[in-house]
Amino acid sequence: MARTRTLKLIIPLLIAFFAGSASADVLDEILERGTIRVGVAEFAPWTIKTASGDLIGFEIELSNSLAKDMGVTPEFKLYEWDNLIPALQQGEIDIIAGGMAITPARALRVEFTRPTATSGTGIATNIEMTEHIKTLADLNDGEIVVAAVTGTASYSVADIFFDRADVKAYATPALAEAEVLEGRAHVYLAGMPAARYLAFRASDKIDIPVDKPLLAHSEAIAIRKGEQSLMNFLNAWITAKQSDKWMPTTRSYWFETMGWASEQDQ
Repeated sequence: MARTRTLKLIIPLLIAFFAGSASADVLDEILERGTIRVGVAEFAPWTIKTASGDLIGFEIELSNSLAKDMGVTPEFKLYEWDNLIPALQQGEIDIIAGGMAITPARALRVEFTRPTATSGTGIATNIEMTEHIKTLADLNDGEIVVAAVTGTASYSVADIFFDRADVKAYATPALAEAEVLEGRAHVYLAGMPAARYLAFRASDKIDIPVDKPLLAHSEAIAIRKGEQSLMNFLNAWITAKQSDKWMPTTRSYWFETMGWASEQDQ
């Protein structure tokens, strides 16, 4: 009888122990490992690969600051944009750095922190190919070719503004940009800073016909579902960095100036 009573006491403790181990939060793993694995994709000025192969950009600076405050080292993993969420779901990375637009469709697959910033979709056009175009509505035509990166918020915007145009999706920004630079596409849809940077780099070929986002959205850090401790930490960290002005100041440097452009060639 005593043995039965002992087992009744021990079994619930064992269940609680193993349940707690099975649901251990990735935050503990990050701290024990000493590194945080950060998924990024090349989009200037969020993440840029320099001539020497180093990574710079807002997401890189954000991740470096985050890792420092956690007491760990950032480990950056570069993906094509459409592979970021699958990499997170499969456990290859711990977070997707803070440039991903919050959308309901993505929220079915990942969880988002509180916003790190507000951004939006911009439009860049080939000057020679669109010299006859007078209004934005004129670009929504079957003869107009629109280039965008697959899986991005900008690509989804094409359904709203360019439902009659020939919209083509590309795996990387470099491929999409090449289409408009080399005259195979009239329009490039991308984050407003990326569209502006393309025009800055090729001002003789590329124009920004609308200097405001076609559609605004909020950006955030993405993590796997159910990682509540990591979510709590990230939200607290974002709040602190917005309060002490680090977040808006850093964001301003990367998104409102071109002072960083020379770093790309180093």
